[in-house]
Amino acid sequence: MLAPPRTVVRREGGLYALERALQRRGFRHVAGADEAGRGACAGPLVAGAVILPEGKRGEIPGLADSKLLTPAARERVYDEVVARALTWSVVIVPATEVDARGLHVCNLAAMRRALASLRTRPEYVLTDGFPVDGLGAPGLAVWKGDRVAACVAAASVLAKVTRDRLMVELDGRFPDYGFAVHKGYITEEHSAALTRHGPCAEHRFSYVNVAAASGRGNVPPRARRPVSATSSSAASSAEPLMLWPDSGGTVGVASGEEPRPPVPVGEDEAMEGEKR
Repeated sequence: MLAPPRTVVRREGGLYALERALQRRGFRHVAGADEAGRGACAGPLVAGAVILPEGKRGEIPGLADSKLLTPAARERVYDEVVARALTWSVVIVPATEVDARGLHVCNLAAMRRALASLRTRPEYVLTDGFPVDGLGAPGLAVWKGDRVAACVAAASVLAKVTRDRLMVELDGRFPDYGFAVHKGYITEEHSAALTRHGPCAEHRFSYVNVAAASGRGNVPPRARRPVSATSSSAASSAEPLMLWPDSGGTVGVASGEEPRPPVPVGEDEAMEGEKR
């Protein structure tokens, strides 16, 4: 029995080449998933998932890796993705859950939940960097996937814009830290504010720099956040949030279509405090 011919995807084929190749092989609905906020020490972890339509309608003007776009360009691309996507979803994991379960566990769980929330079932899944199992569809972890595959780049824009908007809101509640500027990532300004004011309820107490700023010294990364911080943030951060376009947030799983219940996820090895 002859093996099927190999599919060759050339880099010069552009951002849509990988999806087009998969669609030629019969995988019409190719989903991409990516996250934002993995390297931050404050604020939520956000994952996005997108299925773009086949053909010209699925080509998003200005689409690129979210980290390569200006804030204004990301907002424009975000609107185009929401308008053109066959289906999309966003899942927001609060800092308390990152502390309780571990960063890597939450990262995989968020992408899994975002993909499970898509109204159209993916026939193939592309993820940025990390393989995600338990999806019920074949998949591929792509190194720097947000620069290689359009659906992953679109997911990265959804996740980044959603998280940036949340961090601007948190800046209004916690103005001493500059969240609107650095978005919770570890910068000189953020580190100085941590030293001066100590961590707030939206910091990730499982990160070594936050634990040190809280006065607990050199504690294990998986140490639980203090009771005082948990109680002060319970009303806003105890559960994942749901953001609908141009609306406020409520408790649940975010989706551009109708929400589905999140799938149960298992534990994975934790990798804490990684800087992007």
